[in-house]
Amino acid sequence: MENNRIRPIWVILLLMAGICIGLYINKGVSKRQNFIPASSGFSKFDEVVWHIGEDYVDEVDGNQLQDKAIEAMMDDLDPHSQYVSLEEFDAINDPLLGSFEGIGVQFRIEKDTVAIVSVIKGGPSEKVGILAGDRIIYVDDTLVAGVKLKNEDVMRKLKGPKGTKVKVQMLRRGVEGLLPFTITRGVIPTYSVDIAYMLDEQTGYLKLSKFSATTYDEFKKGIKKLKGEGMKQLIFDLRGNSGGYLSAAVDIADEFLPKGSLIVYTEGRNRPRQYMNARRNGMLEDIPVAVLIDGESASASEIVAGALQDNDRGTIIGRRSFGKGLVQEQIMLSDNSAIRLTVARYYTPTGRSIQKPFDGDREKYLFESYERYENGEVYSEDSIHFADSLKYTTPKGKTVYGGGGIMPDIYVPLVDDSTEYYFNRIANLGLLYQYAFEYTDQHRKELNRFKTVEAFDKGFRVTDAMFAELVKLADEKGVKGREEEKQVARREADILLKAYIARNLFDDEGFYPIYAPMDDVLQKAIEVLEGVSE
Repeated sequence: MENNRIRPIWVILLLMAGICIGLYINKGVSKRQNFIPASSGFSKFDEVVWHIGEDYVDEVDGNQLQDKAIEAMMDDLDPHSQYVSLEEFDAINDPLLGSFEGIGVQFRIEKDTVAIVSVIKGGPSEKVGILAGDRIIYVDDTLVAGVKLKNEDVMRKLKGPKGTKVKVQMLRRGVEGLLPFTITRGVIPTYSVDIAYMLDEQTGYLKLSKFSATTYDEFKKGIKKLKGEGMKQLIFDLRGNSGGYLSAAVDIADEFLPKGSLIVYTEGRNRPRQYMNARRNGMLEDIPVAVLIDGESASASEIVAGALQDNDRGTIIGRRSFGKGLVQEQIMLSDNSAIRLTVARYYTPTGRSIQKPFDGDREKYLFESYERYENGEVYSEDSIHFADSLKYTTPKGKTVYGGGGIMPDIYVPLVDDSTEYYFNRIANLGLLYQYAFEYTDQHRKELNRFKTVEAFDKGFRVTDAMFAELVKLADEKGVKGREEEKQVARREADILLKAYIARNLFDDEGFYPIYAPMDDVLQKAIEVLEGVSE
């Protein structure tokens, strides 16, 4: 087994040998003997690294060489196997752990300055008096404003072990000079459930952003809250959810399915087939459910959607999911770096693999969902074609497909309306979000009079003057529109711009309820569930 694992690096080793040792046609160059005994247990990889360290003409960083070689090995496998360096380890793993250690703020870099978007309740920053809208000018006496820092640079300066301290100096609107704060870093929870609220008297809505170590507990808490508020049917939103832990997906699917139902099975070359079935009586077995998916719903999201679809449970609504049917294990290495290695494929209850094709081009594979705009798929279900060999049948006779994501039971295309081009441009370029942030920042004092989302929704309106400022911002960025397009954008901005401002004030609890009326997929789900309950 060990020799088989080494074989994929032959090409890399030969390349390294060719580059590092060279091919000399020169009588004056003598052969150097290999001083590593054949019985030492060294692999060819070890030998090459040793010789580079001993013999290469210039000084090299051996660790860096090994990192690059391992990355190249991973690149020669599937798109989801990857090397996680020691420097990247925390940043990549923290989102799945359910918490990280830091100061407890959400920020964005606005005009080359770190601006606080929101402060986590009960977190270290709130405790010392930092407010949304503050700008970070110095971190530990290092200037961070106007020096073109990237998000990862800021994160590196602000995150740190629990109990350690970081000094910041803040610029606050309406206050002269800089305000100094010393923040003691703490454990900051990260949440998987973006929001759980009642759309109407009987319809609950729960949106899940990832499948982490805390997701199942968060999900149960959200469902219990909704049931306590009278929920009789559920819209479960997995759009944009790129996945996470398999175990979390299985636990959540279990809540929808009768005990004993097959949820998923996995199988790999060195991983025997393993079946995962519902093990308990679920909280949601008797509740009508609609599951929302899109092109960014992947992996664990597809396991849940596939389990419900193949068990004829609920209705899958939206657009075709990403198509990731591979299972990774994280394997720690001796220096606390890691590899995430694909060890198995997973299969939905009908036996289908939803893994989409991979021809070796990683970029093409990872951005295939964007090509769906080019080929017209997002605008028309008729643009999607599956081979007959990929057809499967559920117990109740419904046809489902493998080989390229989960195809929803009800497809909701994007509206291909040329009059919406201008609005889509200013939205997709982030100009709506930018204007909403600047407006909130400039009017925070008057906006803070709204103490609840309901009060904001009733009392705040997007004015013509605000829309004119948005159009001016778009003009400055080179985005022009015809008068007809601007009229359409004016109507759309009433909702989306207002929703973005609400998010700046109330986080996701403000955004989703206000955005709901213009969410076509959500509105289709409400319509479907109304038909079920009649």
